[in-house]
Amino acid sequence: MRRCIQLARNGQAGAAPNPMVGAVIVCDGKIIGEGYHRRCGGPHAEVNAIRSVRRPELLERSTIYVSLEPCAHYGKTPPCADLIIEKRIPRCVVGCRDSFEKVDGLGIKKLRDAGVEVVVGVLEKECQELNRRFFTYHTSKRPFVTLKWAQSSDGIIGQNAEQKKSQQCGDNDGTNGSAGRRVAFSTALTTTLVHRMRALSDAILVGGRTALADNPSLTVRSWHGKNPLRVVIDTHDSLPSTLALFNEEAETLVWKDNDLHALMDELYGRKVQTLMVEGGAEVLRRFIEAGLWDEIRVETAPVVLGAGVKAPSLPEARLVSTDTIDGNEIRCFRRKM
Repeated sequence: MRRCIQLARNGQAGAAPNPMVGAVIVCDGKIIGEGYHRRCGGPHAEVNAIRSVRRPELLERSTIYVSLEPCAHYGKTPPCADLIIEKRIPRCVVGCRDSFEKVDGLGIKKLRDAGVEVVVGVLEKECQELNRRFFTYHTSKRPFVTLKWAQSSDGIIGQNAEQKKSQQCGDNDGTNGSAGRRVAFSTALTTTLVHRMRALSDAILVGGRTALADNPSLTVRSWHGKNPLRVVIDTHDSLPSTLALFNEEAETLVWKDNDLHALMDELYGRKVQTLMVEGGAEVLRRFIEAGLWDEIRVETAPVVLGAGVKAPSLPEARLVSTDTIDGNEIRCFRRKM
């Protein structure tokens, strides 16, 4: 099952909006086939694993391990549960159940009804964690929300109005200033990592103040991938059409309502599975106060500013990783289970 999870991660860039899934086929204690879901619309992990087996006759005495419950419905591809039954694979070990309403136990039932021995819940938490974005979208009926900001070591996220009179900032990739001095919180490498996050997100959001002050383009420029949907909250309908957000590089949704829950409904209806919120500070705080967050990424640069706009206070969360990159500390937090 650990190999299934390892394989599944290879589909991170291509599988969405489908989940990442890995499959391994074992006969007499040896792996004879493996595969993963490479891209949406393409063959699923189970199909690729079965196709990779050089001696198909071994399938009738093999076990197939799958990180996620095999599908039981016709979508862009036929049901994987049917294929397992057709190939007479006698045993199936499933990492976790699929909460998607068209599966949700139906794949397991179909296999068992056909006489396949099914074991469920092997490395279940790890398999659920792998597809946390997919599960959140289908169970909570909203996008998986990641809040991201960069700050100084004394918790300053940006300039206040007085400081901005003497300086105009650039794109909101983590570059902020204080008292007329330009301070780059993010390095070239950590900025590239932010663009990688953008490439893996369906949408990216900022507030109207950030759009006016920083004129961000919110595109994937330092990484390969599709530009996400750009979302800007503009309750006063005051943003000029000359802003970079309104160029033709990506679609932009202007949201004119303060109701974040209504925004989540809108994005869910647009099939936006993952949303990255880059600020500013007020917008980040509103998402935290509304409980609309799943993950928080904080990059802290080793600089002291002394004054400016304070970063949001972290909610109750669990620290899942800490990395030091180019001298900056990057911490990732997730909701407590």
